[in-house]
This record gives sequence, C-alpha cells and structure tokens, in this order.
Amino acid sequence: MTLRELQQLIDTMYSRKDEERGVEGTFMWLMEEVGELATALRSGTKEELALEFADVLAWLATIANVAQIDLQAAVQKKYGQGCPGCHAMVCVCGVEEKP
Repeated sequence: MTLRELQQLIDTMYSRKDEERGVEGTFMWLMEEVGELATALRSGTKEELALEFADVLAWLATIANVAQIDLQAAVQKKYGQGCPGCHAMVCVCGVEEKP
C-alpha cells in the first residue's frame, strides 16, 4: 500500500468525522496514539508495537487529509533526493544533528 492509497483508505473510512473534528481535534488523537506508541516501545510486545505504529501512521494520514496535504508528494519532495540536511542518499549528518 502506498502512502496515497493509505490516505484514500482513511479518507473513505473516516472523512466525515475527521472534517468535523478538524485539524486541532484530530491532532489531539494523534498525540494520544504517540503516547500509546511510547508505552509499547518501553514494554509492549512486537505485535502491540506494530499496531501502535499503524495507529500513529493512520492518524497522521487523517490530519494530512483534513489539511489537504498529499503525504506521498510531500515525502517525495522532502526526502526523494536524499537527506534534507546533507543531501546524501545515505545520510552523513552527525547523530546530534536533525537533518
């Protein structure tokens, strides 16, 4: 499944609710899922961790839909030609740097 296909799937399932909730309300749900991912990273099973990653990605797609952002195009633009910091395909930025 591509990012675009994920966004379409999420749009089909949830667009009415998501548009009513808006970006701000949807962002709060994303933050809740990020918290659940953090918990799973500390003490969850691999299966629990995988499900939490899926939830975070789905809520991110939801916010992108509400904000009318094509995630696939955005990722391609930012990362498709290499690291945004050092511009290498295999990043050579220092570990203390955020590219």
